[in-house]
Amino acid sequence: MLQRESLFDRTFAPLRRAIFGTSGDDEPGAGLNDSGVEKLKQRIEDCLDRRGGEVSARAGAAELGHFYLQLGPEGRRRFLVVLAEDYGIDRARVDAAITALQAVEASGDSGRAERELRAALVPRRVALLTQFNALPQGVKFLVDMRAEILSLVREEPVLRALGDDLRELLTSWFDIGFLNLRRMSWESPAAVLEKLMQYEAVHEIRSWDDLKNRLDSDRRCFAFFHPRMPDEPLIFVEVALVSGMADNVQVLLDEHAPEGDPGKADTAIFYSISNAQPGLAKVSFGDFLIKQVVDELRRELPNLKTFATLSPVPGFAAWLTSFYAADGPAPWDQAQEAALVEAAGLGGGREALRNLLARSDWSRDEAAVAAIRPVLMPLAARYLLAEKRGQRALDPVENFHLSNGARLERINWLGDTSRNGLEGAAGLMVNYLYKLADIEQNHEAYRGKGKITAAAPVRRMLKE
Repeated sequence: MLQRESLFDRTFAPLRRAIFGTSGDDEPGAGLNDSGVEKLKQRIEDCLDRRGGEVSARAGAAELGHFYLQLGPEGRRRFLVVLAEDYGIDRARVDAAITALQAVEASGDSGRAERELRAALVPRRVALLTQFNALPQGVKFLVDMRAEILSLVREEPVLRALGDDLRELLTSWFDIGFLNLRRMSWESPAAVLEKLMQYEAVHEIRSWDDLKNRLDSDRRCFAFFHPRMPDEPLIFVEVALVSGMADNVQVLLDEHAPEGDPGKADTAIFYSISNAQPGLAKVSFGDFLIKQVVDELRRELPNLKTFATLSPVPGFAAWLTSFYAADGPAPWDQAQEAALVEAAGLGGGREALRNLLARSDWSRDEAAVAAIRPVLMPLAARYLLAEKRGQRALDPVENFHLSNGARLERINWLGDTSRNGLEGAAGLMVNYLYKLADIEQNHEAYRGKGKITAAAPVRRMLKE
């Protein structure tokens, strides 16, 4: 490792000396002082002006990219701020293009002026971001750069426009037509399997045995890959092949359960969908993943009739916090209020519910469960069916599946009794049903009118 770092340092030492001179105060791993920033800007100008030709400009951009990777967090932050503040739209060029367009509009020969205006409206930094592709892993470099921008944008709002520029580039580069769908198995490269374990965002993969169980013959795992990132999953979905609708994730992932026969399964349960690259946030291809996986499963296993999820409810706990603080009478009857107070041993109904759910062992307490269930399930239905952000469902997972044309099929009591499941959603999980004949209609109703399609038992639960 030391030898590799020494080679890297020797390769890019001239660039560091050009930017920093002989001072060691701003060597990679540190920040950028004002003198270093000015020299950095000169290097960027050389790339943008293509001094020495296109090949030299791309080589210079690659050097800048390597240099960025060697900076510490503060140095990278300042590097990004320089790009955001100093390499946006050239206002003088835009004004000149508008004037030229206005001058020729009367003659009707405005095509050239319109093209110049479009070009002028592209921020200067976009050319440098595109040149970063000269890096050996340039696409991955830009994906990770955007992830860092997203982590900084709250404290550095000036980075928002830079992040938007990157998102537009990545959206075009990660068009679904460029992606490859691959099935992951125990025979997949170890480096890729390690990344599945690292990137799993819904149900932690605790060990290699746990991963092997999730890749067994009655399980499937599919991921999208990009040709320029062949060993980096972009998003992946884990599927269980079962009989009937699954309602509990601990049962579904039990390593000691007998192996099922996929040939006899009638239901495919999508129990985990993980975005593996934070830098691709809002670059949407999750809906394509589900649809392509359904097609793959139907071809392989024509006996499958039902395609559904077993999904978390990640926003429910936060919504309950606002519910506890609300004024007015609680939405349950006096008998239910009394049961909550008796089980909690203190306070009124809302306070009693909050205190019961704060107990780590409440799901194993029969009295607590008996008091909580009849009030919590209707609250969950209210959260999922009535609480919205504009026309969209408040819960992000629900919004994702409804946007893809699914139906809210069932709310599962104590579907996830892990610590995360209890703290994040009071143990609740949801089945979203992908009924193939209704997907397009459901999608249009939700995206166009905000209509949430739900099974009758869930709607009755709301009325309770």
